[in-house]
Amino acid sequence: MAIGEFGGAVTAAESLGPSYATPAYWLYEISHASLSPARAVADASRLLFKDPANPWSHTEWGKTVAATCEVFERATRRYGKPEWGVTSTLVGAERVPVHISSVWERPFCRLLHFQRSFSRPPRRPQPKLLIVAPMSGHYATLLRGTVEGFLPNHEVYMTEWIDARVVPLSQGRFDLDDYIDYLVSMLHFLGGDAHVIAVCQPSVPVLAAVARMEADGDPYVPHSMVLMGGPIDTRINPTEVNRLAGSRGIDWFQNNVITKVPFPNPGFMRDVYPGFLQLYGFMTMNLDRHMQAHRTLYMNLVRGDGEPAQKHREFYDEYLAVMDLSAEFYLQTCDTVFIRHALPKSEMTHRGVAIDPSKIKRVALMTVEGENDDISGIGQTEAAHALCVNIPADRKCHWLQPKVGHYGVFNGSRFRAEIAPRIADFVLSNDTGEAGKVGRADAKRA
Repeated sequence: MAIGEFGGAVTAAESLGPSYATPAYWLYEISHASLSPARAVADASRLLFKDPANPWSHTEWGKTVAATCEVFERATRRYGKPEWGVTSTLVGAERVPVHISSVWERPFCRLLHFQRSFSRPPRRPQPKLLIVAPMSGHYATLLRGTVEGFLPNHEVYMTEWIDARVVPLSQGRFDLDDYIDYLVSMLHFLGGDAHVIAVCQPSVPVLAAVARMEADGDPYVPHSMVLMGGPIDTRINPTEVNRLAGSRGIDWFQNNVITKVPFPNPGFMRDVYPGFLQLYGFMTMNLDRHMQAHRTLYMNLVRGDGEPAQKHREFYDEYLAVMDLSAEFYLQTCDTVFIRHALPKSEMTHRGVAIDPSKIKRVALMTVEGENDDISGIGQTEAAHALCVNIPADRKCHWLQPKVGHYGVFNGSRFRAEIAPRIADFVLSNDTGEAGKVGRADAKRA
């Protein structure tokens, strides 16, 4: 699964033709509205033919009708933001409730705190983690497994980016410079006693934010930053996605994939890169696989095989839920990261001020890559080490995870068993705040 990368736009635009984006968005809205009655009938029929009280539900014909109705309803539905579904975590041997609350808000982002309710203080130090989710078309809930991997031993905060489609035009623009401003503001809110983890696309703005803070002598810099599968330098081992994104000038993107939010959405007339376009691009790149998955769902529903059908629902409820991106952010990111390679070429700026990673001295650096990553090639994230030349060698490390692709860098069994523990050790060993003091005191007593 690919998130946070912009090559899908090229695939979609080339397949639909130039200057299509604006009418396509209106047609997309109209098609959803026109299918609403049919979708409602299909959902009601599905419930009728799955009801055990209905004798037809026990027949082959009844199961076929129910399966057909469900596949139709799911194929024509607009998927909203998924629920986090994180209600508890296991800390040591204790099952601890988790309450999710928004503790910081701006028009385009909320900062969520996954607050754990302990019956007694935990024995292990609990460093603060700010996990920066990609703003790339999917919702932050795609990182549910990342959050769950760190919750047992960390105080977790997560960025939840807002769908630009629902942000009124009166709230103003949002670009890459604003993104960096948001990150600095969040780190100030956390008081400096924190660590930041950038998953995929945010690696560039996180590195830029930390560099700006260090250059300004900001006391609220994080203790460490962890960059995971990020496009720091996409000139290294470029993937097909990198080549597609870099093969067009910024004017091509402006003219072919940017449109205005149609009525009656709250963000009416805002310039956006629509989420459905990103999804269309990735779906067409693996169309046979997705069609086979839905055929398999249909057969499982007819047979009454509930477990694989539920796994299909869970995956596609997340995968098909997409959000629009502010046009300013999308275009500036395409230009800075994929076309001009501004950060590794020392040409990136923030509010007109040059970004200089060599200014970073107080913040430890860890990079993580996947051996089979087909979105961010091997070496693209590790390139951050060559830029951050003034971080002491004993406060830098790199981990290449064998046998995982892009998604496996931040989710799945290998992430839980091999990547998350390494990050946790790195964070704790470079924690100069209260959690670090407790950890070092415990180690000394031991």
